[in-house]
Amino acid sequence: MTALPASLRIVLADDHAVVRMGFRLLIEGAGAQVVAEAGCGEEALSAYEMHHPGLLLMDVSMPGMGGLAALERLRARHPQARVLMLSAHDDLQIPRRALAAGATGYLSKRADPEELLRAVGDTSRGRAYLDPGLAAQLALAQLQPAGQSDPVSALTAREFDVFLQLARGRSVNEIAATLKLGPSTVGSHLYHIKQKLQATNAAELALIAVRAGLIEA
Repeated sequence: MTALPASLRIVLADDHAVVRMGFRLLIEGAGAQVVAEAGCGEEALSAYEMHHPGLLLMDVSMPGMGGLAALERLRARHPQARVLMLSAHDDLQIPRRALAAGATGYLSKRADPEELLRAVGDTSRGRAYLDPGLAAQLALAQLQPAGQSDPVSALTAREFDVFLQLARGRSVNEIAATLKLGPSTVGSHLYHIKQKLQATNAAELALIAVRAGLIEA
């Protein structure tokens, strides 16, 4: 099993306590330290500010602002932060946007334990890491014109954040509070999202997200 340095301090962010327990046992069994756990994006940011860990291991899909929005906010405050993003979804939009937002690495939750430890080791040293199962798919996707294979790719980073929140059933006011935006700003993003995705209501947006593999039906 891959060994991790005893000096490595890690914050775990996942909304499932059982998942966090599994990660903690694996990481501490390999020699590193888990200094804090978080169940949402806001808690992940607070834990990072408190502990300044060598690595933040964070799930994409969490309550509140979610992993991507938390990543963007963290990188704005701490450009050198090392973050390994995890996701249970197999779509290409999430890893592409996570890496563009500054994630050091991205790994599917379907990876085996040894792969997770390898990813933790690499990203904690500042090395870029991409799930081997997604690398080839992402490379091929780069060869296609934007939006040709996936209309969601036409959304900006902020529009994508709002789109995910809308697809999960959040109201405009809830999204505004979570992302710290004005309701009118969220409404403007919603207008552009509908235009780009050719959707007329929240139900159609949710269906697009399900078909893209971004949320579960």
